[in-house]
Amino acid sequence: MLSAFTARPLIELKPRDKSRIESVLAYGDRVLAGLNNGSLRIYRVNEKEGYKDGGGGGGEEHIDDGEGRENGNAETHTDGGGDVKAKTDLLREIERFSRYKIEQLAYIKESKLLISLAGGYVSIHDLQTYELQEQLVRTKGASTFAVTSNIVNDVETGVPSIVSRLAVAVKRRILFWSWRDMELESETREMTVVSGVKSLAWVSGTKLVAGLSSSFVMIDIQTGAVTDLAGPGSIGGLPGQDAGGSRLSGVGVASMSYIGIGGSAPKPLATRLKEGQVLLAKDINTHFIDLEGNSLGRRQVPWSHAPVDVGYSYPFLLALHDSSKGVLEVRNPETLSLLQSVSLPAATLMHIPQPNISLAHAGKGFLVASDRVVWRMEALSYDTQIDALVEKGYLDEAISLLDMLEDALLRDKPSRLRQIKLEKAQNLFAQRKYQDSLDLFTEISAPPEVVIRLYPRLIAGDLSIEDDTATESETGSPTDGQSKQLNGTHNNADANGSDGSSSPKVIAQAPSVASLLRAKADDGSDAGSIRGKNTVELPGEKRLVGKDLKTAVWRLQGYLAGVRRRFQRVLNPDGSLKTEYMQMNVTTDDELAVSVMRLLGISPDDTDYDLSDMLLEKARLVDTTLFRAHMYATPSLAGSLFRIANFCDPNVVMEKLDETGRHNDLIEFLYGKKMHRQALELLRKFGQAEETDGEDKEDEGEAKDDTVSSQLRGPKRTVGYLQNLAPDQIDLILEFAEWPLRADPDMGMEIFLADTENAETLPRQRVLEFLEGIDRLLAVRYLEHVIGELNDMTPALHQRLLVLYLDCLHGHKSGETKFTGETEYAEWRGKFLEMLKTSSQYSPAKMLDRLDRDDPECYEPRAIVFSKMGQHRQALEIYVFKLEDYSKAEEYCNQVHLAEDIGAAQVIPSQRTAPTDAAEAQPSIYLTLLSLYLSPPHGHEPQYGPALDILARHGSRLPANSALELIPETLPVRELEFYFTGRIRAANSVFNESRIVAQLEQVQNVKTQAQLLTGEGPDRRATRSRHVTITEQRICGVCHKRLGSSVINIFPEYVFFVFFFFF
Repeated sequence: MLSAFTARPLIELKPRDKSRIESVLAYGDRVLAGLNNGSLRIYRVNEKEGYKDGGGGGGEEHIDDGEGRENGNAETHTDGGGDVKAKTDLLREIERFSRYKIEQLAYIKESKLLISLAGGYVSIHDLQTYELQEQLVRTKGASTFAVTSNIVNDVETGVPSIVSRLAVAVKRRILFWSWRDMELESETREMTVVSGVKSLAWVSGTKLVAGLSSSFVMIDIQTGAVTDLAGPGSIGGLPGQDAGGSRLSGVGVASMSYIGIGGSAPKPLATRLKEGQVLLAKDINTHFIDLEGNSLGRRQVPWSHAPVDVGYSYPFLLALHDSSKGVLEVRNPETLSLLQSVSLPAATLMHIPQPNISLAHAGKGFLVASDRVVWRMEALSYDTQIDALVEKGYLDEAISLLDMLEDALLRDKPSRLRQIKLEKAQNLFAQRKYQDSLDLFTEISAPPEVVIRLYPRLIAGDLSIEDDTATESETGSPTDGQSKQLNGTHNNADANGSDGSSSPKVIAQAPSVASLLRAKADDGSDAGSIRGKNTVELPGEKRLVGKDLKTAVWRLQGYLAGVRRRFQRVLNPDGSLKTEYMQMNVTTDDELAVSVMRLLGISPDDTDYDLSDMLLEKARLVDTTLFRAHMYATPSLAGSLFRIANFCDPNVVMEKLDETGRHNDLIEFLYGKKMHRQALELLRKFGQAEETDGEDKEDEGEAKDDTVSSQLRGPKRTVGYLQNLAPDQIDLILEFAEWPLRADPDMGMEIFLADTENAETLPRQRVLEFLEGIDRLLAVRYLEHVIGELNDMTPALHQRLLVLYLDCLHGHKSGETKFTGETEYAEWRGKFLEMLKTSSQYSPAKMLDRLDRDDPECYEPRAIVFSKMGQHRQALEIYVFKLEDYSKAEEYCNQVHLAEDIGAAQVIPSQRTAPTDAAEAQPSIYLTLLSLYLSPPHGHEPQYGPALDILARHGSRLPANSALELIPETLPVRELEFYFTGRIRAANSVFNESRIVAQLEQVQNVKTQAQLLTGEGPDRRATRSRHVTITEQRICGVCHKRLGSSVINIFPEYVFFVFFFFF
């Protein structure tokens, strides 16, 4: 599947050389080989011009014309002439380096030391001269050792230093040596474990994992703590591992050979993976833990044979299998998928340089060795590996590899990762895994058109990619490519991407023979081994229909709702861009802004684009598609989309809603889009169809439409719609308000009389003119509402209401205005008179011109108008001589007199006027009435009876001289007795009142004087009898000057100041 590494021989022993390679070590351009005869050979690696050291990053290419096979027998990559092979020169051979075979080699770069294990002892040599410096005597019987170097900050000073540590296993003991900044520390630590140590592996700068005969332990060299690890073995699996427990419980295909033939037990292995993870392996069982020894709950590595060695070369997990054949397996440490199998005949050991203090990928160039050959595993560039995985359809592996690699090692990692996830989401969609697909689309902020295009025209509209080919596929006739795959002819070349098929590819499971031997078969999940998986096109790939389509649409609704929420955060309801997002770009740190830019499909290289227009266009696409999805899968949710701000395409929505008969939703949509004319025309169409649609219909479709539109019949819905229109739509309101007013005046008037802000702020003059054109009674009703309830003081409206009242009253006589009876007529007349009395905003002169002086119906209105004009005599003449209603005349005088008294009291509230005053500021209204009774105009007789009643009831309010002059001499005095009695009593009342007031004022004066002179009363400080003592210590409260003999001023609160401060 992948050619991550290429094996290139570095060292090949000649056939006549009887020695065997027991250990290898590489550093710089040197390769050291420890032989079984105790000799040490030092080689120098020479690079040819045609070869560039990969290291996996920077996009460097290897000159390579071949690929490793995926069947477990990878061939060596060479060209015809072999010029690109790395070549080594033997620089030196130290024959007596050791008396025994050199089992293990390592070096400490900072201290320039070479560490070797031979003959059961660990020895330290000079790295440059290879001379023995010291043999660690305490290591007698050593079986293995491990070296690590790390940068450690000093606890006290914080100064960083390089600390190298050497751990040596001697039976049950582990010995530790340390070098700090190239200096060997004098202290040597020793720890004892429960059984013999078989392997050692540093997992951090201070923690070591030791593989024992029966278990694993983790040792913290700082605290000395030894932690038992629940490692893999016959005890069974751990939580989170395969249900098969320990997979054959340690008695697998490989382990049976140990028991049956009497071979040694498998060596416990351990290696550190990425930061914070450690792999423990024994036989075919594995266990993943963290640096604290806690299980990570991951499933086991699906090995079919026990590895002889494991390692980690960033970012791959390596396992060397079957020393008889020599197979190096390269796996993804996250998914545990087998990526590459490299055939290395008789290979028995691996040497992976420790990354220590450099970057994590510094250990890329590792070595694999047999007893005769040393290979260097050279890596292709990571970009090439990613491209190969994508080309062959292994998208999960490509995504996993991208996640593990550092950004610096790849070209534009974020964009590549997003593109691969996009392709994976499309494949998941083709596999009918709609939820997973749409979740991935959401995660990468895929442009909405990419997702919508996957759906048929019913949902995607013009974006749909349905064509004749898709139609043929739906009929069930497979294409040539499908027939070939279904007949089992999908060969290995097809897996390498050479099938030439352009149809969508789906990852299908094709189990290999090896997988059948495993205790737990591969379940085909993304995390399982992908070996044997090929890219095929399933025969069931048809257009989405039926249940599949509905399920896919349900998932699409969630995706579109999420996109819509993101667009709403940057767009105003009117489609304009919010201020804080006007400078939005791809490189911003705002997560929302980056997501929106990805949804728009804008890359960092794009500079020429209109952000607002693009956002509006995409928002329209999203909302329109969401509407189609609602209408197909969940029609009940379509209405909720119209009640909020949306950017749906009106043509699509109108066509669909009209087609399905959902006229109520259509009206709400048109209102939300401010397409009021279209909505009102539809409402008028359905509202006026009450009679015609009530007949029986034979057409079933028409009957259905009639049932749906019955909710819209009549003016009610139109009235409600017009009430919600703003005043600036007055032309539209008046245009469509006419038919509701004519159909149902009471309901239609709610457009203008409703207790809403829109109704109260309509242009009243235009509404009035409109209503007058329909019916004067409606205009009167509107004016009564505006003036009576809204308290409008506009003179023109008051004048118009009075004119309309008068016209309606006159029209009753002529038959133009029809009242239900005399009661209603009297009610209207009463409202007219009340308006004349109470309103002060109309023009009395204009109203007087409209009132016929000879019409008896206008007598009283004229009297009221004269009163408004201040012409009281003319008003009283109408009451006395034309109406001959003396009670109304007297009531009129009472009202005028009361108004005059209130005005006088406001000016001089304490003045009491005596009725005997000889002169007044203005003649009394009662005197005017009395003069009309006793001295009527020409043609009228005196009215002595009403005159005497006025004298009796209001004589005290009449000036005596003027009243007596009007009384005729022939009138008997006995009839005036009540007048004189009333006058005398009124005069006495005024006199007595004045005496009482004078006495009260005198008492108040005496009380005030006593308080000032003697201090009587509740406030003793406000008297003249108080005193203040001035001493030499008293100072002024303002200038702080000693008072002495200065003139002072004392306030009522006994605060005193130097007197000159008050001038």
